Amino acid sequence: MYLVRVEQASRDEIGAAVAAHAELGREYDHAVAEGLIERIGAEVDRRVDARLSNASRRAVRGGRPGTFASVVMALGSMGLGVGATAIVLSDGHNNGMQAVMVLIIWIAIAVINVNFGNRR
Repeated sequence: MYLVRVEQASRDEIGAAVAAHAELGREYDHAVAEGLIERIGAEVDRRVDARLSNASRRAVRGGRPGTFASVVMALGSMGLGVGATAIVLSDGHNNGMQAVMVLIIWIAIAVINVNFGNRR
């Protein structure tokens, strides 16, 4: 069961609607109910707007802290890895040492990125 915190003004309006219903009788049930529904709808709209406003502020700030830095780190390390791989392979000779060097380059980049991600 939800416990909803209702502002005092809304409580007063609901109380007034109940009192009006008691005074006016059954012939005004529909009008009292419509007024109450409008007030409740306005309260729901206000709360949804507040939540959406908070969500949009978090999105503008980037959601999670460090997201931009993580993207820069990933793209930068990939660029350096591709450059280092190109340098190692530019020799033109196909020997086993080139493959080992490329493997070492990419393992080092992976370790650096994993450590960077874990620190955030």
